[in-house]
Amino acid sequence: MIAMEKITYRPVRDELAYTFGGRLPVAHLHSGDVLEVFTEDCFGGLVRGPADLPSQVCRMPYLNPVSGPFFVEDAEPGDTLAIHLASITPARDWGVSSTFPHFGALTSTSHTATLQPPLEERVWVYGIDRQAGTVRFQATETNHAINLPLDPMIGTIGVAPGGFQARSTIVPDTHGGNLDTPRLRAGTTLYLGVNVHGAMFALGDGHACQGEGEACGVGVEIATTTILTVEVIKGVSTVWPRLETDTSIMSIGCARPLEDAYRIAHHDMVGWASELTGLEILDAYQLISQVGRAPIGNVCDPNYTVLAAVDKALLPTPDPAYTGVHARLRQHTTGLR
Repeated sequence: MIAMEKITYRPVRDELAYTFGGRLPVAHLHSGDVLEVFTEDCFGGLVRGPADLPSQVCRMPYLNPVSGPFFVEDAEPGDTLAIHLASITPARDWGVSSTFPHFGALTSTSHTATLQPPLEERVWVYGIDRQAGTVRFQATETNHAINLPLDPMIGTIGVAPGGFQARSTIVPDTHGGNLDTPRLRAGTTLYLGVNVHGAMFALGDGHACQGEGEACGVGVEIATTTILTVEVIKGVSTVWPRLETDTSIMSIGCARPLEDAYRIAHHDMVGWASELTGLEILDAYQLISQVGRAPIGNVCDPNYTVLAAVDKALLPTPDPAYTGVHARLRQHTTGLR
């Protein structure tokens, strides 16, 4: 596959989107095109220090902006869009995190209402050393500080949902959205089912690092410069988002309660593994039960995110997923990392 064009897109503030669906495209891509795109952090760059409490400097619902949407030529409902993340680079030398009242896994929320007082709203500022590959945590109430590994990821990426819907970028679902899994890092290919003409994909919400589950609901939020490439896989549908790396395949489920997200992901993985290997469905179920992993994306968003992951080496001579598009796109972006 030969790159037809390299497109660079940097949105101005008024061009940032807050929904998947319901927006006109900002650029057109073809299969094989390389896109270099600037993405803003989940606060729109407005939280820059401890005094910038999100409730004071941000305005609902203008949180979690994405860059896009991008129209992909030849993408039609029933196809699959493969998006390969070649590189994700912090655009600034700092990132921020926070706690919110009534938001996060360990506080009262509108879904799990309790009578204890809300958590204090607080901001942490992280220094980012791109050359050293570190993210600096500094406690706010003591002198404790530690360098964490810089592991950039894209928290929110998806396509327009079907049925003329416009979904908030905060929500993860079948169209992708706010998946918040650290597996969406450079070197990963994301597979999304196409619901509308042109797919209309968008991305944003970069994190310098994030723990499994994103317990407080906020990673180390960063703006990024992300380089990616796309390919349309014609006539192949993908119901739930899937990921592929050089060594693993992963299915993603988004739902509440958490066990339903788990079931969705593992139901998809068992079927996918059976399809790739020729294993009978209960044999695939048994194998995934013993060798699979279940990393959690988030337990804070309107839907929770759980992955079902398995190492390719543990599957019996699997066929290449989606006719080997991951390897093609990875080769296509060699040198862009």
